[in-house]
Amino acid sequence: MEENEIINKVSQSGLITIDLEAFYPPGERFVFDIKSLLFQGLILREKEFREFVKQEDWSKYTDKYVALICSADAIVPTWAYMLLATQMEPFVKRVVFGDLETLETVLYTTILGKLNISDYKDARIVIKGCGKLPVPKAAYVEITRILRPVAKSIMYGEPCSTVPLYKQAK
Repeated sequence: MEENEIINKVSQSGLITIDLEAFYPPGERFVFDIKSLLFQGLILREKEFREFVKQEDWSKYTDKYVALICSADAIVPTWAYMLLATQMEPFVKRVVFGDLETLETVLYTTILGKLNISDYKDARIVIKGCGKLPVPKAAYVEITRILRPVAKSIMYGEPCSTVPLYKQAK
């Protein structure tokens, strides 16, 4: 080894970095707001609502992730969201009740639930923070919950600057 050779100690540390952005499912996100279907912005009229559902071209939601909400301060019966979901389900990648953050949380929970955690047994893990994609905080909590029983240690941040979160007892 030369005297001035730069040694990458991070790559030699045995740390496994998990970047939650790598799990981000590509695809368009769409918020379907029932508010525009309410009579006077307050009441859902069943007959008109069912007619809308019958006439709507649901194929325009093909391969989208859809969040169902009502942004108005109105009482919307639960069956209305269920009816929308029955029509969208054949076309969308996923439909959920809630806002975009709820949608992202559901997507990440599903994806992270499929991880083979045995791959991380006794590993020193860094969960990468800060990125460009909308990774919900719930995903960081979920990955920590999943890995804690098997990991030797869990840290947050970048390998060169981490915040320790968990260390397995010896």
